[in-house]
Amino acid sequence: MDESPKQLIEEAQLPIGMKPGREARVDYEYIRNGVVNIFMANEPLKGKRFVEVTEFKTRKEWAMFIKEIADVIYPNSKRITLVMDNYNTHGASALYETFRPEEAKRLWDRFEFVYTPKHGSWLNMAEIELHVLNGQCFNRHISTMDKIKEEVEAWEISRNNKKSKINWQFTNKQARVKLKRLYPLIYN
Repeated sequence: MDESPKQLIEEAQLPIGMKPGREARVDYEYIRNGVVNIFMANEPLKGKRFVEVTEFKTRKEWAMFIKEIADVIYPNSKRITLVMDNYNTHGASALYETFRPEEAKRLWDRFEFVYTPKHGSWLNMAEIELHVLNGQCFNRHISTMDKIKEEVEAWEISRNNKKSKINWQFTNKQARVKLKRLYPLIYN
């Protein structure tokens, strides 16, 4: 699981369309219409991803996303393993601030949270999926949250239908070299 901001950008001047022998022309000026947040969770072995666009990136939005994963996406799973970074909204307190204590505990107990190392967020496959989303869906200016939601939903459905998987090439041997400080030392 990971999240990323996306600026809402509107063109200040209408682009000039392409003509034979001449490329389209787009002015560099733009109007900034705020920012939205994109939550991404993925199931890499099945080629599935789940995306939620929210107005804010707060503890409450994270808690609501966790509830959706637990109750909508995996309602019958007893335990859900979720890999994510150590961002300050990613903790039990967010659940307790958002839900009644019984509900917060129920949700917290459904998950096994695995946190990536501080400078190892690239180990999080959801971050890779966000990069793919940015390249395939957000490679132009989009000015409204509704349009972002529409584009994200179409991208998510298409990518899930294709069961697109991440070509993960990071091996255990590479991990032992790169993440040496995380492995326990064995003394004889």
